[in-house]
Amino acid sequence: MCIFCKIANKEIPSKIVYEDPYVIAFLDINPRSKGHTLVVPKKHYKTLDEMPDEELCHLIKGVKETIKILKKLNFDGYNIVNNNGKAAGQEIDHVHIHIIPRYEGDEAVKFGEVKDIDLDEVYKIIKS
Repeated sequence: MCIFCKIANKEIPSKIVYEDPYVIAFLDINPRSKGHTLVVPKKHYKTLDEMPDEELCHLIKGVKETIKILKKLNFDGYNIVNNNGKAAGQEIDHVHIHIIPRYEGDEAVKFGEVKDIDLDEVYKIIKS
């Protein structure tokens, strides 16, 4: 079982931002910005093209709902990133969409760059 399946099954603790019957969204442990969140389907699919259309619709709805919650962080914009396959930079073989909040004046986020962010502080803001 992959790490995202374990998180979805609550076998591994995470800072859950949003959850519904189809997806789970949680703070990335290697954040590229304050509030960097991953949205993953609860069912295991390696890439987007493997997902049935109905499941894909639930995933995108989960992204939208998560963005609404993250707005408490007062970001100025956001990037949505998805990598499919190792050649595209996918590290975990489970579909996941990154929501990376962007703040006016921040430097361009390089996707490989990890920021030193206090996840507990971010989580408190989101859950308040």
